[in-house]
Amino acid sequence: MEKGDFVKINYIGRLETGEIFDLTYEDLARKEGIHNPKMKYGPVLAILGAGFVIRGLEKSLEEMKVGEKRSVEIKPEDGFGERNPKLVKVVPEKVFEQQKVEPKQGMVVDFGNGMKGRIQSATGGRVRVDFNNPLAGKTLKYDVEITEKVEGRDEKIKAIGESFGIDDMKAEFGEAVHLETKLKLPLEIKERIIYLVMKFAEPQAKSVKFTEVFDRPASL
Repeated sequence: MEKGDFVKINYIGRLETGEIFDLTYEDLARKEGIHNPKMKYGPVLAILGAGFVIRGLEKSLEEMKVGEKRSVEIKPEDGFGERNPKLVKVVPEKVFEQQKVEPKQGMVVDFGNGMKGRIQSATGGRVRVDFNNPLAGKTLKYDVEITEKVEGRDEKIKAIGESFGIDDMKAEFGEAVHLETKLKLPLEIKERIIYLVMKFAEPQAKSVKFTEVFDRPASL
């Protein structure tokens, strides 16, 4: 495989202790008692070179072919990076009171703008929050398989949509790519999809149009 390729992969991600932190196999998730009913299991899209997977895993995928399975060990520098002590902050408890949140050890808190932190301690009106990725500083082990290579612009557009939970995204091609869905999408999702379409699925497109279709409600 090479950069720009669309592939679908199955994987199991483990810590050095053997603990599973991520996987695509529903049967194994049930067996291990970590099944999430809100999660859609099965092969997932990875566009090589687009940051869909961590660098160490992407390097291995570029060396593989469809149907191949491989076990990979990934050091922090090719995974989620080393832990940064500067990302451990002390936040006044009143910040949580304003949000009507009672801070407790282990709680993951969303501070907005993509900033999430895990509470390490909450004592004396001071809350210690770790903003490092939970997998930072850890060596990871993946069992990965390339199940499919996605080819053809229609198939690539469909795969991009599905990776964002959009099962009905359609496309018409010309100088501009016209995308259509019945879902109302946040602006940042639209911008990410447009980037992926123009960079990887249809690089000769001069523009992308996004249309959200709303059916007439039964009450009208």
